[in-house]
Amino acid sequence: IPKDKLIQLGLKVSGNIHYQLSPEELIQDCLRRREGVLNDTGALVICTGEFTGRSPKDRYIIKDDITAGTVHWNDFNQPMEEKYFDIILACITSYLNRQSEWWVRDCYVCADPRHRLNIRVINETPAINLFAYNMFLRPHEEELEHFQPDWQILSAPNLYLDPAVCGTRGRNAVVVSFRHRMILLAGTGYTGETKKAIFTILNYLLPREKNVLSMHCSANKGRDGDTAIFFGLSGTGKTTLSADPDRKLI
Repeated sequence: IPKDKLIQLGLKVSGNIHYQLSPEELIQDCLRRREGVLNDTGALVICTGEFTGRSPKDRYIIKDDITAGTVHWNDFNQPMEEKYFDIILACITSYLNRQSEWWVRDCYVCADPRHRLNIRVINETPAINLFAYNMFLRPHEEELEHFQPDWQILSAPNLYLDPAVCGTRGRNAVVVSFRHRMILLAGTGYTGETKKAIFTILNYLLPREKNVLSMHCSANKGRDGDTAIFFGLSGTGKTTLSADPDRKLI
């Protein structure tokens, strides 16, 4: 892995950095660190701590010259002052530098190459790195030689923030900065926060920069080119319904 980007973030590169590990290797790391167990089918089971789901009131977007007039600020698009981004970033990098090992994965989102965003995920735990392996698209080996991240995610689920210092509601937070093109996660081991944070940036970038409407849906196409779109909340069966053997999943 090119280490200059890590140094720019304030991360030391002298520790044990695990880069692009396979699922099998990540599972073994989880077991070695006692962060999970295998169930009777051989699947990895982890404990995400106090959060078994997202905490939307602890998601913040940095309010700056880019976002001040372009984000609909409300109860879930919560603004945060720029100074707190610097404070939380320093907290996370300092915390990661005290760890003996961490995990890094290069991946990307958006299958259409016109909209592709390269993502670098830097994790305190192998379980969240495994989630990123399963969730995001994987570059080919030759692509990794010259991989340049468009966005970076720093994840420290076992770091608890001081709200009085960090400007947060509690000791956990997800912080998005469009200026720095970074996502900071602290105090929560729920892996879905990583996915939703990426959805957040895509829901901002795709309509504004690509004239593309982003939708939380699945879709399939018939032999005659007709398209069906399935909308619904998470877990309501969109993917299952779209997996019709007589239609092409898109």
